[in-house]
Amino acid sequence: MKKHLKKIILLVLLLIILIVGYQLYQYIRIKTAKIEVTLNDNLTLEYAEKIKVSDMIKSVNGKISNDFEINTSKLGKQDITFDFTNDDGIPVSYTFQIEVKDTTEPLIWLGSTYRTTVGSNINLTDKILCGDNEDDNPTCEVVGTYDMNTPGNYELVFKATDQSGNVEEQPFTLIVEEIKEEDSEPEEEPEIIYTEFQDVVNKHKTSNTEIGIDLSSFQGEVDFEKLKNAGVEFVMIRVGSRTGIDTDFFLDKQFKNNIKNANKYGIKAGIYFYSYASSVADAKKEAKWVLKQIKNYDIDLPIAFDWENWRYYNDYHLSFFNLTSMAETFVDEVEKAGYDGMIYSSKTYLENMWMPLEDDVWLAHYIESTTYEGDYKMWQVCENGKVDGIDHMVDINVLYLDK
Repeated sequence: MKKHLKKIILLVLLLIILIVGYQLYQYIRIKTAKIEVTLNDNLTLEYAEKIKVSDMIKSVNGKISNDFEINTSKLGKQDITFDFTNDDGIPVSYTFQIEVKDTTEPLIWLGSTYRTTVGSNINLTDKILCGDNEDDNPTCEVVGTYDMNTPGNYELVFKATDQSGNVEEQPFTLIVEEIKEEDSEPEEEPEIIYTEFQDVVNKHKTSNTEIGIDLSSFQGEVDFEKLKNAGVEFVMIRVGSRTGIDTDFFLDKQFKNNIKNANKYGIKAGIYFYSYASSVADAKKEAKWVLKQIKNYDIDLPIAFDWENWRYYNDYHLSFFNLTSMAETFVDEVEKAGYDGMIYSSKTYLENMWMPLEDDVWLAHYIESTTYEGDYKMWQVCENGKVDGIDHMVDINVLYLDK
């Protein structure tokens, strides 16, 4: 019995020696492993720049195991550690330091003139859009002297400075005018010019496109049978909105009628939500609300995040990065639920305010042939559309099937 026990103890000791020996071998092997990494000469990155570890390396004696995207959403220095297997087949890691800087000037949304009337109590720094790619609260100020109570032309400079010290200055003329007396005779109503749905079909319909419209309570009650007969292939339906920042949600008055009838008549349906989100958490909350409203209906097309409160942008205290992060969060949330997501915006704001978007884009640009150079899945070609089944003007859209 004792002899048998001694054998077991010897075997256990031998096993321990083998394990410790192997671990020591591996430790020494890794510690003495050949590591030859040559980095780029410039290790300074731009804020929110899309770049991977491999983009920072000139050469490495092996193969990178985890070529991840570097987080450039925070300013300052940071250590980057990546793993690679060297030419001898030994897994090793390497650490280097980068620095993220913001060198982009703030944006001032202002023409060469700004008009107001005598006695106006507007605050120019509140009314004139002033934003930054990184800073939620850039310093915005009007340089020069002016008097809102005295008519005249005032030569001023609007100046914006972000926390990184980047400065943008925009000269402009403030025109303070006397209040004009209203004419005794009312002006004639301008003639309404419509864009016929069939004209859009004739111009844009191909084997790779579908032509549709977007609907909300502004179109009133819609005759979907007539829409179907008119050749409408899809509808983007507003599910609802909010009344402002941090306010309650409301369901569009025509949402249920629109989605039920779209499903009934076999017209493809997508959804859009008019957002007042002021944070990533708020955008996620909006997405969850939308998902609850649509769960009992057939949704064939994307759910779009529609944020266009540019007139009050300064009230949101949002950098363009955080604005974009809100939209991406909304899209991520609906895609987790099994739907496709999309971001709606016009050409002007896509080119100037939004950071580069990785999600599908619903482009608004009311022109014969868009000059927008970015990628887009859907194009809203007009807001004055006319189609049988709707008594009011309606937006007409082109959906690209292979984009």
